[in-house]
Amino acid sequence: MFGWEFPPHISGGLGTASYGLTKGLAKQPDMDIIFCIPKPWGDEDQSFMRIVGMNSVPITWRDVDWNHVNSRVGHYMNPQDYFDYRDHIYADFGYMNTNDLGCLEFSGRYPDNLQEEINNYSIVAGVVARREQFDIIHSHDWLTYPAGIHAKQVSGKPLVIHVHATDFDRSRGNVNPTVYSIEKNGMDHADHIMCVSELTRQTVINKYHQDPAKVSTMHNAVEPLAPEYEAIEPHSHPGEKVVTFLGRITMQKGPEYFVEAAALVLKRTQNIRFCMAGSGDMMNAMIRLAAERGIADRFHFPGFMRGGQVYECLKSSDVYVMPSVSEPFGISPLEAMQCYCPSIISKQSGCAEILDKCIKVDYWDTHALADAIYSICTNSSLYNYLRDEGKKEVDGITWEKVGYRIRAIYDKYV
Repeated sequence: MFGWEFPPHISGGLGTASYGLTKGLAKQPDMDIIFCIPKPWGDEDQSFMRIVGMNSVPITWRDVDWNHVNSRVGHYMNPQDYFDYRDHIYADFGYMNTNDLGCLEFSGRYPDNLQEEINNYSIVAGVVARREQFDIIHSHDWLTYPAGIHAKQVSGKPLVIHVHATDFDRSRGNVNPTVYSIEKNGMDHADHIMCVSELTRQTVINKYHQDPAKVSTMHNAVEPLAPEYEAIEPHSHPGEKVVTFLGRITMQKGPEYFVEAAALVLKRTQNIRFCMAGSGDMMNAMIRLAAERGIADRFHFPGFMRGGQVYECLKSSDVYVMPSVSEPFGISPLEAMQCYCPSIISKQSGCAEILDKCIKVDYWDTHALADAIYSICTNSSLYNYLRDEGKKEVDGITWEKVGYRIRAIYDKYV
């Protein structure tokens, strides 16, 4: 399996989904997963699979001893793996900028030279595919499609790709031709394409011209709350309600609709606070917009949150809002509902296909969004219904079930 991020070092839903999905799959006794990421940090959970750091797989031969390798990569990888990979270097990459171990460095993020990192990742994938024994290749999102294609060409094994988003979602239609061509190439080479929603499946069929027979919908799920998150006590704020937006503050997520709806709500009542948690290229614009609407004193921008902070925020919220313009799936409302927080989601999100115990509005309809926020905050029976029924609904949406559905697809090709 090729991925780009993995908890606890994540910047969005891709890492969260990769973790849940692999954990769900690993519950099957005959499933062994090798999960490749550009740069592990050593604190990833490897209890149910093996992580391979692509920054520790050599592509040029270096004469190094076991102790030196152990001191460099031993905290997340068995040094013997390094030497085994070294025996499978398949070309002269001496012209490339490698380190003292003959490995390529990766940022583990989404740097300015992302294109170069994607290409380097696919080069390293050639070494991994030559050394490892496997039945199927599974690539997550466009960043790892070239790696999946290379592994398929080396091994002759079937390739399944997982579309968590397309560039049509990320760019509001202003598609980057380079990204589009990488996505299209991945889809053309794939034996099967899994999409996180029917919405995304239709985009893949219509915009990337794929055969509907090889494209299936594979909705995401949610991990049961870890005991330490379950134990978090919500902050009480008597006499006030808290309405939260939590995600990347970017065009795709529709943050301006949240601010405009907040302004409409605050014309009717003053005892509601709004929280926009996250970071992104529209954050400063949203701070300005809140000031222009005269609601800055009721608005909080706590910045990017991870792990326990996310659950502390959700547990202390009375309403969760995801007004995404184009959301292939959207795991965050499921996480909110796990924390007994009623959710409002846009009809333009993939999770709207499987969630019933929440309120759905068109992302652009700020009046409907404001009405929904106001209703949940002022009508206790509506609040209690969405809180309790939402929690029940989302507890039934598990990664283990998704794992069995993915397995059924694997079995068609292996």
